[in-house]
Amino acid sequence: MAANIVKESEAKLEVVLGFVEEAESWQLLSNQFPSKVGGRPAWLSQVDLPSVSELLCEKCKLPTVFLLQVYAPITGSDRCFHRTLFVFCCKTPACFTGNDNKCFKVFRCQLPRKNDFYPFDPPDEKPVHLVEDHQVLVTGLKLCRLCGCLGQKACSRCHSVTYCCKEHQTIDWKHRHKKECANEVSQNSEEHNSFLFPEWELVTEPEELPAKEKAHESHSLDQESMACLNNGLEESELESMAFHETQESKVFQKFKERIYHEPQQVLRYCKGGTPLWVSSEHVPHVEDVPKCPCGAKRVFEFQIMPQLLNHLKVDRTDASIDWGTVAIYTCADSCDQGNKYSAEFIWKQDFSADQAV
Repeated sequence: MAANIVKESEAKLEVVLGFVEEAESWQLLSNQFPSKVGGRPAWLSQVDLPSVSELLCEKCKLPTVFLLQVYAPITGSDRCFHRTLFVFCCKTPACFTGNDNKCFKVFRCQLPRKNDFYPFDPPDEKPVHLVEDHQVLVTGLKLCRLCGCLGQKACSRCHSVTYCCKEHQTIDWKHRHKKECANEVSQNSEEHNSFLFPEWELVTEPEELPAKEKAHESHSLDQESMACLNNGLEESELESMAFHETQESKVFQKFKERIYHEPQQVLRYCKGGTPLWVSSEHVPHVEDVPKCPCGAKRVFEFQIMPQLLNHLKVDRTDASIDWGTVAIYTCADSCDQGNKYSAEFIWKQDFSADQAV
């Protein structure tokens, strides 16, 4: 069973860092309550999965793809004894523009210790010889053969595989199922699914900051630079520009200095804390984060770092999906929604044009 990402010292707002590691396939099954990146989602509740329409990218209207999940139970809360957050994103590069969060989806699911799907006692921390059915949950709910989300569109020829949408059926037909329907390959053979992101386990450890050391001073515009900028502009305009440049430099410098000692971190968890922003621009105000439908405010819980992109194999010669950081906000009360997957809020912030990690 994967270690809880939530620490007992939650009240101290300790930051927990996430890193990717290779893992045995059995360690990433639903009954091991994993935190993981890529592959198919390891659903927590085995009923009431997010619908196809809930998972559509709001820009291109194509289904989003599973990006990662974080197992984050809340100590002392019976209804949150098991609690996982699921993040999905679009794979269309054109949708990743202008600090727009419409290409992301996030869902919260939680269960009490006594539930209909898992034993009361923790699972064995040893290899189990189980073959996960990527098409049917234990409740009989059918999944998309390609992405592992809710799928109730069956192949009209063999009726043995299901999909969430026509687009995913078309992709799987071209790459695999056309031969299966013609009995040229076994339907039980699991081929590499290049449509999904590479699968990794998310392992965590507390952030340990080194002893206070002399920080690198941010370089503000000097007199010569200011003279070059002065091209008939009013003094007030120049001062405003200089202030913006200085603030932007300070924020990005803080970001670089904070991740310097653990440059491979792909996730930062600090429920109720503050995100580590990459830019002074497009930082949300309180009113920008909508309240949960239950009426409670939403608080920051974790952020996805740009370093994760290095592990997703999304680079293309023409375009690629991209982000500076992606901050996830969740219901402060982690309200009880039964077995449902509750939509939460995401804030995407991009790098400024002249920045690089």
